[in-house]
Parts: sequence; C-alpha cells; structure tokens
Amino acid sequence: MINTELFKEVSPLSAKDCFILIERQKSNFNFPIHIHPEYELNYIENAKGAQRIVGDSIEEIEEEELVLVTNPQLEHAWRDYNNKPQNIHEITIQFHSDLLSDQILNRNQMISIRELFHRARKGIVFSRETIAKVRPLLKTLSCENDSFYSLIKLLVILHELSLDKGMRELSTGQFAINSVSKEHTNEKLNKVLDYVHFHFSEVIRLADVAKMVNMSEASFCRFIKQHTSKSFIDFLTDIRLGAASRALVDSSLSIAEIGYDCGFNNLSNFNRIFKKKKGVTPKEFRDNYRKNKTII
Repeated sequence: MINTELFKEVSPLSAKDCFILIERQKSNFNFPIHIHPEYELNYIENAKGAQRIVGDSIEEIEEEELVLVTNPQLEHAWRDYNNKPQNIHEITIQFHSDLLSDQILNRNQMISIRELFHRARKGIVFSRETIAKVRPLLKTLSCENDSFYSLIKLLVILHELSLDKGMRELSTGQFAINSVSKEHTNEKLNKVLDYVHFHFSEVIRLADVAKMVNMSEASFCRFIKQHTSKSFIDFLTDIRLGAASRALVDSSLSIAEIGYDCGFNNLSNFNRIFKKKKGVTPKEFRDNYRKNKTII
C-alpha cells in the first residue's frame, strides 16, 4: 500500500468567527483535492460540465449546484472537465463543527439540522427546488452588514436545506467510514456495521449476520432497510465498492487484486458492478482520481 496524505486546506476562518463566506468569479477550477476540519457549503453556477469529486463520487455537474460536506476526512474538489471557460460564480461558506453544539442539536427544533449534518459526512448534493429556495439568501449573505443577522440568515439556509426531500448522499462505504461507524446509538446496528467493516473481504451471508444479532432474516432485512435505506446486499456492495475505491486511489495493487481483496469473486463481476454503480470502470476511476490528487 502507498502511504499518502492529502492536501490539507488551511481555512481563513478564525476561532472567534462563526463562519466565513468567500465569493469568487473565475474562469476555471484549479484547486486540488483537499480536506479540512471546517464544515463547508459550496454553491456553484455557470459551470455545466465541470466535474465534482467528493470521496469516491465523481460526477459531471449541471449549470448550478449546492453541496454540503461535514466530514474532516472526506476529500473533495471541483475540476474542469467538459465545461467551457466562462464566468463561474462560486460561493463557499465554511463554519466550525461546533457552531451548533451537541446540546443545541439535540433539541427537538434542531432534529432536521442534526440529521443533515450527519448525512453530510458523506457529502450531500441538494435538489434544484431547494437551491432555488436558498439561492437569494446565499447571494445576499455577503452583503449583510450586521454579523448577527448574517448568522441568523445562515441558520435559515441550513434549516431549508435540512427539509430537502431530494438531497442525495455522494460518497459511499469505506471512503466515508468515519461518518457511519460509531454515530448510531443502536447496539445491533453498531454490531452489524463493525462486522461488515472488518469482514467485507470475506464471504458474508445474510443468514449468518441476522443470526449474529438474534433476528430472523426477514426482520433483519427490514431492520437494515430502516437504518440505511438500502437492502443488505446493496449496503454490503457499497461498503466493498468504497473499500475498492479507496484502494484504487491509495495503492499500486492491480485492479484484479483489489477486486478480490474487497470481496468480489472475479474480475469481470467487479468491473461490471463498479461501472454500474459509478458510471466508470475501476481503471477509469483510478486514472481520473490520480489526475487531481496532490500529495504533500
């Protein structure tokens, strides 16, 4: 395995500030894949065809988009791809992870924002409808002279985002493992997560995992669906694909070795499932990612 370290962005956000807003007009993207401890909300317009990288998610973006990342270890970036050089408008808001303390987030009125922050540990892209709702707030936030009211406006934005029924998580499985492993209070779910994360390279049978938590197969399937919004097979596949994506980026192992090490029984099966889920082959994923990775 190759030992790599990502470019760590040093945010201009000071310890005494609640948040910082940076607004840019530019013709292209040139910032490398990076990580930082601050939560980040990023709005981009006039960039149709550019490519967004969040963890193991690599997608071509539309004319405008809005993404929230709350995981200090989740690498992300935007890069030129099929977009034309033009007047790209970008608004980046960074705020401390403790802007809203656990005591506040645990209040009934804050449940939706608490869940938003949890889901955004995998990175979240928001729906067009929600972007349309918050766009005026985002574009006037930098003009707000009163810092107190600017904070209130940010909280309103976060509240509107938390109500988005069409938000979509971006990164999967092992790439954002810190976002799922120990944040659940459900003891059975933690047991399943630990088992899958430590044994995904092996043959895992649904019946065996259900038995491990003293549940029938039918009850276990409903349990997993309730907590992950996925079937057990899809959940396991995403964990394996996340681990494979991580290895494709961070190791020099062959694609066949990575497939076998991550629980796929043959190379053709690995290639087929990987392309179905991510839209590119493992080789294309590795090549695309390494073009943009900066090692320090």
